[in-house]
Amino acid sequence: MPTFKLTIGYDGTNFSGWQAQPGRRTVQGTIQDTWQKITGDQVQVTASSRTDAGVHALGQVVGVTSTTHLSYDQLHRALNALLPVDVIIKAVEDVAEGFHATFDAVGKHYCYRIHNARCRPLFERDTVWHVPQLLDTDAMHRAAQALVGTHDFASFQSAGSERESTVRTISSIAVRRGSGEENSLVKIDVEGNGFLYNMVRIIVGSLVEIGAGRRDQAWLSAALSSKDRRQAGRTAPPQGLCLCKVDY
Repeated sequence: MPTFKLTIGYDGTNFSGWQAQPGRRTVQGTIQDTWQKITGDQVQVTASSRTDAGVHALGQVVGVTSTTHLSYDQLHRALNALLPVDVIIKAVEDVAEGFHATFDAVGKHYCYRIHNARCRPLFERDTVWHVPQLLDTDAMHRAAQALVGTHDFASFQSAGSERESTVRTISSIAVRRGSGEENSLVKIDVEGNGFLYNMVRIIVGSLVEIGAGRRDQAWLSAALSSKDRRQAGRTAPPQGLCLCKVDY
């Protein structure tokens, strides 16, 4: 049977995460139901990452094995016609037999957005974390460089992970503040070969501690070395997080 690679985006606000759950609206369940309506095939799709409730995606990658004879263009158009407004299919591609969206991924790029102003956001309230205290983004960026490289990130993992190893490689972290009218937007980009459960959100929560002046830059290195979740910062809220790109 042919395997299809879908690149998708979604607003995670009204989803109970990626993974299909009985009685809950999920991204996986929505795509599977829509695929069946179009092709008649009851499929189980795999994704590069099982995002949590409230987390968004611009470049999630999904694998689907199906007996359908519809062309890529026909599938692309039909899926976008029937999917709800908070999910879009950006591309439908052919891939080699055996492709697995999860296990074949070699790198991921996450972006986290913070609205850093006294007044809470109105129209972007579901896609940012509102932090009213002024953040020192230069200090956050400098501190974040201690996490670049291959490390044991046990301190930056929430309970419930299924991963056997907590060693990961982060290739880059950048913390930037917007300019002009976007001066209140703080953007944190994290790229790596893979991430533990809530790893990016814990990194962001820890960097905000430094940006707010509650911790010094050396604290992040010490938290990393401790391999103890209690030594790192809080888990940032889900709505600011977006899976931007997956590499294969």
